[in-house]
Amino acid sequence: MRIEKVQVEDAAKLLEIYGYYVANTAISFEYEIPTLEEFQNRIKTISEKYPYIMAVDEDGTILGYAYATAFKGRRAYDWSVESTIYIRKESRRLGLGRILYTTLEQQLTDMGILNMNACIALPKGEDPHLTDDSIRFHKNLGFIEVGVFHDSGFKFNTWYDMIWMEKMLGSHSDEPQPVSFGMF
Repeated sequence: MRIEKVQVEDAAKLLEIYGYYVANTAISFEYEIPTLEEFQNRIKTISEKYPYIMAVDEDGTILGYAYATAFKGRRAYDWSVESTIYIRKESRRLGLGRILYTTLEQQLTDMGILNMNACIALPKGEDPHLTDDSIRFHKNLGFIEVGVFHDSGFKFNTWYDMIWMEKMLGSHSDEPQPVSFGMF
């Protein structure tokens, strides 16, 4: 397996992975699978500033992907990102997520990013569309819970809470270095 930068031409294969989560889970709060054109535009826009990476096996099959986006659209938030990861359904629990996130964290650190944030749907009990796997995954990688927004998303006739988790990637000073956007 190797980690590669996502290209716009990879959109259809990434959309196959993501489409499962949109159609079958409350991990994504989208109701409709995006069009290929919309997904290509997302990749292009995100990749202009932030890392967008994928895990590829020896046969060229994309096993999963991860990326970061702006935490908020104001300059004061430049040092913070929101991270996202999706693993092909049949490739989960093989350690790919850890490899992708470790690589993503290093790339973000190299850019000068200091805060990595994740917004995760929180199951309120047994749920056919959501587990606590993502929360446990992030905790295992050193993320800590910083807040819960109650009944924030509605999908599959269920209200879901959202948990925010964060991981500090660097030290915060009174004069932080500028972030090197678009270096990947």
